[in-house]
Amino acid sequence: MKKIISLAAACVLLASGAGFAKPKAAKKVKIGIAKIVQHEALDAIEQGIQDRLAELGVDAEYDLQNANGDVKTAAQIANLYKAQKVDVAVGIATPVAVALATTIKNKPVVFSCITDPVGAGLVMDVNHGYRNVTGLSDAIPTVEHIKLFKQITGIKTLGYIYTSNEANSISALELVKQGCAEAGLELVTQSITKSSEVKQAAQAIVSRVDGLYLTTDNTVFSALSSVIDVFNRAHKPIFSGDVTGAQGGGIFMASGFNYYKAGLATGDMIKEILDGKKPAQIPVKFITRPEDSDMLFDLDVAKDCGISIPQEYLNKANLIYEHGVLTTK
Repeated sequence: MKKIISLAAACVLLASGAGFAKPKAAKKVKIGIAKIVQHEALDAIEQGIQDRLAELGVDAEYDLQNANGDVKTAAQIANLYKAQKVDVAVGIATPVAVALATTIKNKPVVFSCITDPVGAGLVMDVNHGYRNVTGLSDAIPTVEHIKLFKQITGIKTLGYIYTSNEANSISALELVKQGCAEAGLELVTQSITKSSEVKQAAQAIVSRVDGLYLTTDNTVFSALSSVIDVFNRAHKPIFSGDVTGAQGGGIFMASGFNYYKAGLATGDMIKEILDGKKPAQIPVKFITRPEDSDMLFDLDVAKDCGISIPQEYLNKANLIYEHGVLTTK
């Protein structure tokens, strides 16, 4: 009888799960996300990464860092992530991504929004990652942008401000030169090395050009308001390859992909790595779907500059800024 009771008790224990180890909870991962400077586009990438990983059920602890435009600080952040042994290190913009890739060799490094990852030495080609590094490129159709800018505005001289000590900006300069050559525009350039020089560069160039083109230069965009102020006062249009920074008004036209969605796409790549895929197996990702891109016109600036925008282009725009209000179609 005692044996029967003991057996019954054992069955109850087994049914209730007693005596078994509890299933292990998913490991919390530590992810370092570092950006070169703080501005709307890079903040949107950072947020998109976190939102996507949360949506995918990743339990993550984040170490968010800002290099404040300083390469030495970027190197210090890379050493910090190495010491912390983060599970994945994410670099937003070239100087930070290069610092992470140079310093961290035994953990995955994911770059986000690097215009020319091959030229920056992050990968050998875009068909796959390199060793422990892969990521997403924010290459934009600069040549096409410049042709469109001329077609709509009729400008004859184009200004371009760029960061001379950043690889992405040097690569973009060559495309700007090509765009001007194909569009028959005279190009006037002004180089900078840090954010504090941006306003002075805008003031130096504004009287010599009919309009200004901005690529995705993070140092320039960290002081975007000063560029807008200088060119708005001169009643001259700006075309931006980054739509995010144009949504507050002051930029005549902007066309480019959505940086928040770029953050989501970067998050997808990180999840692949956390699930066991090697960075070297993952090709560089590009934002190519039309639904991931935006086009914006600021009708207040157009009026102030005396520009009439053909209706066919207004029909293509999904963002219109007018009377100080941004409307989404």
